[in-house]
Amino acid sequence: MTFIYVTHCSHKKDERCKETGEAVTPDVLYSARPTQRFMQRCKDKSVHWAIFSDKYGVWFPEVRHEWYEKDPDTVTESEFFALLSDFDGKLSPYSQICFYYNPGRFHPMYARLLGQSALAARVKQITHLWEIA
Repeated sequence: MTFIYVTHCSHKKDERCKETGEAVTPDVLYSARPTQRFMQRCKDKSVHWAIFSDKYGVWFPEVRHEWYEKDPDTVTESEFFALLSDFDGKLSPYSQICFYYNPGRFHPMYARLLGQSALAARVKQITHLWEIA
């Protein structure tokens, strides 16, 4: 089985990336503590991981993107279906997709995405970092 751990993006980002306009990896851009802890746990456990970005879709750790501002509340229907297609396409090689989230901060758009994904049967939702093994 090939596992991947995914979490949603965060609003809090490193402002230096905005100022420089430099394309960076997700571990450089996202500065929110929970997102940083997720990425560090994945690195420590040497597991496959990605961030689900409201703008870029599935963002693997080696890929570089520029700073952006995109709230999940502003995702249009056409953007949603593009994100859904990206999710299904990029994660199709994985037999299990563990989606890490905080139940108190889980935006309905992510729940909709996971529910409508063609890969929904492969998605396991997790809420604790210790579940990343």
